[in-house]
Amino acid sequence: MSVLTAPTAPTHELPGARFTSLATPSLGTTETAVWTVEILPGTDAALHEVTREEIFVGLAGEALATLAGVEHRLGEGDALVVPSGVEFSIAAAGPAPFRALVCLPVGGQAVMGGGEPFTPPWAL
Repeated sequence: MSVLTAPTAPTHELPGARFTSLATPSLGTTETAVWTVEILPGTDAALHEVTREEIFVGLAGEALATLAGVEHRLGEGDALVVPSGVEFSIAAAGPAPFRALVCLPVGGQAVMGGGEPFTPPWAL
């Protein structure tokens, strides 16, 4: 398999955030899950961590990411590298939605509030 056709609409929606799965195990990948996220302005940032390194690449808009308690601004073309086991959050910073391309190794999971690890549905 070499080409996965992009969906015409988001594949998963949460209040204030839309996720579009692009290349995931359910679509045939074995090493890396890739999706886009769109975060609407005013959406509360959910503090969480991941079990594998996760990378966000800004596509449009601006974001404010908090990584291990330190705030970072992200814009178009900027990459946020989130190490495993480090608490972080990301939110739109400005009047426009923040859009990013996100990559996570297959098997990577999220952990929220010290709970049990789970695989986000957009990474399956």
